[in-house]
Amino acid sequence: MNTDLVNKLAAAREKVLEQLSQVIVGQTDVIEELLISIFSRGHCLLEGVPGLAKTLMVSTLARSLDLSFSRVQFTPDLMPADITGIDIIEENRNTGSRDYRFLEGPLFANMVLTDEINRTPPKTQSALLEAMQERRVSVGRIQHELPDPFFVLATQNPIEQEGTYPLPEAQQDRFMFKVFVRYPDFHEEFEVVRRTTALMDDDIRPVLSGPEILELQKIVRQVPVSDHAIRFALALVRQTRVDQKKGIPDVVEEYVSWGAGPRAVQFLVLGAKARALLNGCAHVTCEDIQALAKPVLRHRLVLGFLAESEGVSADRIVEKLVEITPMKEDELLRDTRFQSLFAS
Repeated sequence: MNTDLVNKLAAAREKVLEQLSQVIVGQTDVIEELLISIFSRGHCLLEGVPGLAKTLMVSTLARSLDLSFSRVQFTPDLMPADITGIDIIEENRNTGSRDYRFLEGPLFANMVLTDEINRTPPKTQSALLEAMQERRVSVGRIQHELPDPFFVLATQNPIEQEGTYPLPEAQQDRFMFKVFVRYPDFHEEFEVVRRTTALMDDDIRPVLSGPEILELQKIVRQVPVSDHAIRFALALVRQTRVDQKKGIPDVVEEYVSWGAGPRAVQFLVLGAKARALLNGCAHVTCEDIQALAKPVLRHRLVLGFLAESEGVSADRIVEKLVEITPMKEDELLRDTRFQSLFAS
């Protein structure tokens, strides 16, 4: 692959990180996964307790990318039309005639932050499905195209479950990553307190435009990936499917009710391409796929009652799958368990 193209995406990453560092302290893994998602043309679901700067991180990222940004606070009384838009009757003062005009909702922005997505009923949650997958919304009989690039970054609070509506599996599958936003370490929190309790002005400047992001998304698709890397990604995902019967590890048979679908493999490979470029590499390695296994798979595994009762998380299961899946091509192909997985 052309070295200039590799350097272009790596340079874009450094520019964005430089701008974000003025406001955001730490959270480097979260920011990297957000960037991978953006350059892969995917959507992200962020989960974390209140006060971890999830909203600030997304809004600052939008400012550094010179994108239009809108924020929707999801509440139990939010209706689909509140986010997609609505047809209104408008009167022509010159002729007196009346006609319908579409009034765009907050989804008509390049980057849309849906805050606490699990606080609104399924009817409104489902209004996001068409927007996320087809990048358009339907109002009445008319389809309205959304701007390009278009990203949905949704947040949810894991500790307050009263009055919430958990996202159905079909909608979770639309998100490329589920990203955990965790507490900062001591030094990061010290710097957060120091900055936020003093007079400090940020100078966030847009370093990438919409057309430039679209160009970088095309570059990501051009990254070569070997058959072995694709086979490795397939091995990780196919091990999660309990209905395969053969080649399924004990940890999956014991704790998983439903595994990940083909979209998980697509996002693993596509995300690995973006990660390789962001790190200055012109090809995908198994390490790239390993690094993205948790954010891609954690929300696609439906765990059984035994997992919940014993406190076994999806991340723990993914860690075990990564541990027992050979990275070397000859070891993977000679393993009888994976031979049965690839043959089915």
